[in-house]
Amino acid sequence: MAADAEWVVGDLRIRIDATLCVAFGECVTIAPEAFRLNDDGVAVFVEPHRVERGRLLAACAACPVDAVMVWDAQGNRLVP
Repeated sequence: MAADAEWVVGDLRIRIDATLCVAFGECVTIAPEAFRLNDDGVAVFVEPHRVERGRLLAACAACPVDAVMVWDAQGNRLVP
C-alpha cells in the first residue's frame, strides 16, 4: 500500500492516511483537480493548490472513513 502523504496548501496541512483509505473516491468526485485514486485504490494528491479552499475542505471532509485530515496553520484540526 502507498505511504501516507502530506501537502501544504496555503494555511492548510492536508494528510492522507493510506492505511485508512478504502477507495470510496468522494474526495475525487468533489475535487478531481486535487485528488485521484492510484493503482492500489488509495487517494493521492494531484494539484490541491488549484482548488478553492472551501471546496478543498469539503472534499477532505467527505471521506467516509476519515482518511483525509486537515489542520490549519495554528495546528488546529479542521477535518475530521
